[in-house]
Amino acid sequence: MNPKPYEDRGPGDSTAARAALGLALLAVGGWLLTTARPWHRPGHPLALALGWTASGALLVCGLLLLARCVRAVHAEADRSGEAPPGPPDTGLRPSGPPSTGR
Repeated sequence: MNPKPYEDRGPGDSTAARAALGLALLAVGGWLLTTARPWHRPGHPLALALGWTASGALLVCGLLLLARCVRAVHAEADRSGEAPPGPPDTGLRPSGPPSTGR
């Protein structure tokens, strides 16, 4: 049965905002990295180093934030006893070398 729109569905996912921030940091870091390419235009070495350092820092921070969110979600699943999502069970046996029947 589908819940009615006015029913309380609980607090929601606590990692959603942090994961969105991590994705935003990755996007900004990637954009900054593509704008600070030295082969497109000659620039001052200090400006290039600053741009690459800032973009690298944003990319690393975004990646770490996303990794922490994924880890938190999987830790919650482990505590609740649920199995993490895996490949669907098709009922087929794994293929291997053919049996000789001996």
